[in-house]
Amino acid sequence: MNVPSGVPAPGSNLEALYRSHHGWMQQWLQRKLGNASDAAELAHDVFVRLLAAPRVFNDEEHARAYLGRMSRHMCVDFWRRRRIEQAYLDVLAAQPEHQVPSLEHQAIILETLGQLQAMLERMPKRVAETFLLVQLQGLTQRETAQRLGVSERSVNSYLAQAMYQCLLLEVELAGALV
Repeated sequence: MNVPSGVPAPGSNLEALYRSHHGWMQQWLQRKLGNASDAAELAHDVFVRLLAAPRVFNDEEHARAYLGRMSRHMCVDFWRRRRIEQAYLDVLAAQPEHQVPSLEHQAIILETLGQLQAMLERMPKRVAETFLLVQLQGLTQRETAQRLGVSERSVNSYLAQAMYQCLLLEVELAGALV
């Protein structure tokens, strides 16, 4: 693995960083999540990400700020996944038992739903809103344009942007299956 000059080799400084910051980070996450197990897992994930993408910090304050920001982002992702999982479980509970997919398929569906949610959140608000109106509510482009107060040409542009993001997600998902 080639590491850019000025960046320490993976793990060389990570142990010191872990020893200095893991405790407070896990406590902070536990207060936010209300669960020691989830907090431990997220704190672990923060350091796994640092191992995968090493960083150089100017000082301890910079490291702490970065780790705090990563922890907050991990919490947001965690709660988003939980909302998606709960919505999916609610739908499953309403299904006849013979229609419930296997646990493996459920895991794949939850992962895909999480990635779709993340994709929608990355999109500009108008693009995501247009995509949802057309794809989920079945509105025509003309109806969507009227509802949003924009031209049909704008709707077409928003849909093109959304479809591009869908293609990127499809490539990402296909790569994960290989």
